[in-house]
Amino acid sequence: MKALRTSLSVSLTALALAGCSILGSEQRDPVTIYAPDVRVPARAEWPSVAWTLVIAKPTAARVVDSPRISVRPAPGELQVYRGVSWAQPATEMVQDAVQRTLEDSGRIPAVASADAGILGDYKLVMDVRRFEADYAGGAMPSAVVEISAKLVSSRDQRVVASRTFLQQQAATSVEVAQVAQAFDGALTAATGELVGWVLASGQGDAPLRR
Repeated sequence: MKALRTSLSVSLTALALAGCSILGSEQRDPVTIYAPDVRVPARAEWPSVAWTLVIAKPTAARVVDSPRISVRPAPGELQVYRGVSWAQPATEMVQDAVQRTLEDSGRIPAVASADAGILGDYKLVMDVRRFEADYAGGAMPSAVVEISAKLVSSRDQRVVASRTFLQQQAATSVEVAQVAQAFDGALTAATGELVGWVLASGQGDAPLRR
């Protein structure tokens, strides 16, 4: 019986030490989470429209549709920054930024995500092609955001307009915090350009729907 108690005590001690080792490893390698806060004020050239819009969940390649922050240190080579993450995958960040900007603009009666189950006059379909830091042969990376967008008439599934938006913002250093700040600028610029295009394209097509 004494031998059994000794064996059990040793086993529990080993488990306790193993638990401390795992916890210590996590403490030595914390994950920093970045969450770009995109806010684009309404611009004077944006038209006020009478139609409604549904935003489909954007698509993307698996490496793009991820919380990991991608970096391209050399052409043809894609890696991720260690110990950091986005708060959301790139597709969700893009959709949230576009939807918030349209809602806050006051230029459209209603806008909703497709999973809300609301029918709109138009549907916005987006594909996030690039959401990465790219050194492009230089000493400093640039945040690159590339989005392919289509505005579709819900009535007849006609593609009203399509366009690809590409924005790049140079980082002020190689530090991840500065790279994340550059992403904030690139996403803000892409969002403003895309929202203005959506409003103008739908406004130009609206008389054809009557």
